[in-house]
Amino acid sequence: MTTHGAKAAQLRQAAEDAFAEEITALKRSDDRPRPPNWQMSPQAVVIYLMGGRLSSGFEVTPKYIGDRRLMEIAVATLATDRALLLLGVPGTAKSWVSEHLAAAICGTSRLIVQGTAGTSEEAIRYGWNYALLLAKGPSREAVVSSPIMRAMNEGRIARVEELTRIPSETQDSFITVLSEKTLPIPELNEEVPAQKGFNLIATANNRDRGVNELSSALKRRFNTVVLPPPATIEAEIAIVESRVASLGRTFEIPAEPPGAAEIRRVVTIFRELREGVTADGKSKVKQPSGTLSTAEAISVVGSGLALAAHFGNGRLSAEDLVSGISGAVVKDPVQDAIVWREYLETVVKERADWKEFYRAARASA
Repeated sequence: MTTHGAKAAQLRQAAEDAFAEEITALKRSDDRPRPPNWQMSPQAVVIYLMGGRLSSGFEVTPKYIGDRRLMEIAVATLATDRALLLLGVPGTAKSWVSEHLAAAICGTSRLIVQGTAGTSEEAIRYGWNYALLLAKGPSREAVVSSPIMRAMNEGRIARVEELTRIPSETQDSFITVLSEKTLPIPELNEEVPAQKGFNLIATANNRDRGVNELSSALKRRFNTVVLPPPATIEAEIAIVESRVASLGRTFEIPAEPPGAAEIRRVVTIFRELREGVTADGKSKVKQPSGTLSTAEAISVVGSGLALAAHFGNGRLSAEDLVSGISGAVVKDPVQDAIVWREYLETVVKERADWKEFYRAARASA
């Protein structure tokens, strides 16, 4: 199989591969000043993220639907010596934005450290090839570079996912990197200096506050940009439509694209339960324990499409959606089940054009 064929067969392509044509078009048309080692100007990076039409007539698709100013702040931060922290509740596109920022700025989003409770200092700094270490002793040849070290060497953007999941004592490894822009290797009496263009994008879930709180010293090294849930129902519907269409193409789901009414219904339910009030503002509703994010809405519609395609008539129906919505809402089998049943009886049942959905939801409850 050719390289192009192999990429086409991948389940998920990195942003720089999936949107290579757009990146190339932006680089070709971009005549603004570029920070050192950036492949396009800050203005072009924002166009890549927000979408727009180039002077050549080429149409750039939006990757982020939301406040343009937030993206401008994020991009401007990365053009300075401050690192960027994308903060928000689950499902607000933090990882998505991080990936696309890195792809647009330096051409690769693959220099990434996944933060977990088991993330070690070696994953951030460097490790050793122990076979070479035993055979020849400490040497640069025996050093195994971390993604952070590689980004420093190459003047690229490194990414850290779920920063607050990393143990506090390990987080401190970032302080020297971000303040001194060097990574010491004491065993060799050497250091790796960061090249121009190096910076760091970290993401964190603000519901994890207190899990491994960042130290004051580390917080000062970041400029924090909070990514909020979509401000309006129309914006959230647009996000869900776009991402579900992309999922349908990727997984080659043989179903009709979902109608606007089905997507609006899912998004309406999620927003009302998330915000604790109906769309018209007239009635309060109890909130479940989960986040009911836009990402979960995308998953619900995508799963419904698969059900319709493989076990239905190829057209998304209420029956295809209710199990996914119920699974997203009912995280606590006792309290959330009560919230869901009450919402069905006091809100859904009263909507004349939701009768089919109500019957399907009651049947599966």
